[in-house]
Amino acid sequence: MSEKSPMDGVEVRSGSSRMKLDHRFKWLCVSVAVISVLTLVALMTSILTQGMPYLSWTLLTGSPEPDPNQAGIYPAIFGTVWVCLLCAIMTLPIGVATAILLEEYQPRNRWGRMLYSIIQLNITNLAGVPSVVYGILGLTAFVSMFGLFESHNGKHGVEIGVRFYDQFYSEGERAILVSVESADSPMTRPTESMMSLDVNLRPVQVIVIKPGDSLPNDDRLAFTLFNDAEAGRISKKTWYYFSLPLGRGVLTGALTLMLVILPVIIISSQESLRAVPSSLRAGALGLGATSWQVVWNVTLPAAIPGIMTGSILAMSRAIGETAPILIIAGIVYISRAPQNLMDDFTVMPLQVYNWISRPQPEFHGIAAAGIILLLIVLLSFNAIAVLIRYKLQKPLS
Repeated sequence: MSEKSPMDGVEVRSGSSRMKLDHRFKWLCVSVAVISVLTLVALMTSILTQGMPYLSWTLLTGSPEPDPNQAGIYPAIFGTVWVCLLCAIMTLPIGVATAILLEEYQPRNRWGRMLYSIIQLNITNLAGVPSVVYGILGLTAFVSMFGLFESHNGKHGVEIGVRFYDQFYSEGERAILVSVESADSPMTRPTESMMSLDVNLRPVQVIVIKPGDSLPNDDRLAFTLFNDAEAGRISKKTWYYFSLPLGRGVLTGALTLMLVILPVIIISSQESLRAVPSSLRAGALGLGATSWQVVWNVTLPAAIPGIMTGSILAMSRAIGETAPILIIAGIVYISRAPQNLMDDFTVMPLQVYNWISRPQPEFHGIAAAGIILLLIVLLSFNAIAVLIRYKLQKPLS
């Protein structure tokens, strides 16, 4: 009785059929790649064809205007650069430090490993949350700060770097200012001994007269007030102005975008740290190095290329985000660039959206030109990140 072979009943594919299957799969991948590249080329060609005629110095340096011939995108460019720089400065250290903590200092006891698993699961889930959810979170946590710092009249509870003035308009139609201590101070009434400031904040002597008195016919008219003149309360903010709650300013936008891309940077940094050979760590520890010396001198330098690659992709996403910024800013028309971190702002995607939504065809061409400028800003940020990666990376030797 012959023995039964273990290969009996098993269908053996010929070498030619496997080669054909491999060839078909190869051409499928090539076809998908070619279709993707051709689609990108078609979109870029359409944008360049429509937007290049509208690229001008006025578009680059002007502010948004109802007239398409005078419309510019400078405030949006300035807002995009501010928000993205602040976002990168805050996100990269936090993301990389979190990844180092989770990968290089994993707990050894049971409860510590359980807590580590919960944190890792939450980070993974947060990476897939829609950005509009982070916009709502930023609106609650940063714009109003849960109402913790608001005063009784709804104004900012804490303010640094701001001065308040009562503004009068003299009979010579010139603005003069009277300094007050706070936003809640009583309104100033004109008096004969009142000293004031002109629009350049230089001290001037105010001339107060009664209704019916004759007006001066010389330069004193510019600083003459009637004793029943009423003032309006204004404020002048310095470049370092800061307030709590944060309001709808540049800092709030950067913090909200930080929430959007932070899980992505943490996960990509973890993967880069895991890719470092464990033999490097073991060798450094065997030579007597501490855990932190191993991380700072061995693991982190070797993982820099991967960390920077993930950071580039995350920042590219942040530059193009629209939904969270629309929720935070609340407005899409800003005629001037932000002057401080608490100032109102807009970004380039919002400005492009504003132009595209208009019925005039000229604004559609300007929107295409704005997309070209947005791509230039994006590529500039990516080039800087690639240069940093090149300078910081070290060979595994």
